[in-house]
Amino acid sequence: MNGTYSPYITFTEKEWSKLRSVTPFPLTKEEVENFRGINDKLSVREVSNIYLPLSRLLNLYVKASQMLFKGTHDFLGKQGSKVPYIIGIAGSVGVGKSTTARVIQALLSRWPEHPRVDLVTTDGFLYPKHVLEEKGLMHRKGFPESYDTKYLIDFLTAVKSGDPHVNAPLYSHVLYDRVPGEYTHISQPDILILEGINVLQQMQNFETPQLSVSDFFDFSIYVDADESDIFRWYVERFKIFCQTSFQNPDSYFHRYAGLSEEEATNIATNIWKDINQKNLHENILPTRYRADLILRKGQDHGVEKIRMKQL
Repeated sequence: MNGTYSPYITFTEKEWSKLRSVTPFPLTKEEVENFRGINDKLSVREVSNIYLPLSRLLNLYVKASQMLFKGTHDFLGKQGSKVPYIIGIAGSVGVGKSTTARVIQALLSRWPEHPRVDLVTTDGFLYPKHVLEEKGLMHRKGFPESYDTKYLIDFLTAVKSGDPHVNAPLYSHVLYDRVPGEYTHISQPDILILEGINVLQQMQNFETPQLSVSDFFDFSIYVDADESDIFRWYVERFKIFCQTSFQNPDSYFHRYAGLSEEEATNIATNIWKDINQKNLHENILPTRYRADLILRKGQDHGVEKIRMKQL
């Protein structure tokens, strides 16, 4: 953001860590290790200095939202249980959104005011593979047009309306597709975290174009880093996959299992340039300053700067 004034307050890790106040650290070292994504470098220190203060901030916001909901219902003379507080997490492929989402979910569930925290990714709302093939969109998978946005908005509408029985389609990275007949069941959690590359993009349901996915968020986070670092992390992760998950004969990417390191680097680089880099520049990066909070990562994959939108 340019100019003397900014809608954001910027914190270093040291400054942000002080905002933890007296919040106790509720996770074990083993739990932190289990939250790490492939090629991620999450540490106990980062969880303590970055994510624990963030959980305190979100706890304050959720409690205020619950009080506002109660006050509105009192004003209207209505009875009703609280509706889920929805947090959106966005950012590029390979930047570590999933790890961030898992850590935030675990920390928020430790607060007594909101122990039920569900996590859903937008992968399940991609059109099924056969539909993408029919539409000629397999090479655009992850771009806004590859999502069943009506389905996603209908899902969020049901969750935000307090529906006790809402299903989110389950996605398999092995199959590279939705799992037929499999769902994540959402039943009035205190908090719902929605994680996906394009959740802050104005993905609209054309039947009700006044609504975007981000309209349902009470709070939003963008996980940020230099593009050169994200590209490097993506290539490193792809090479790890070639030696691990791609070895599974059922994997959609099993054809990459026998690649040499040089071949894997070249293919990952081409995929990045042809798909992920374009999506980043056209759709993801332009949404960064819509977020309420920006987590800026350094070269080592750790968060080194936090920008919080001023109220």
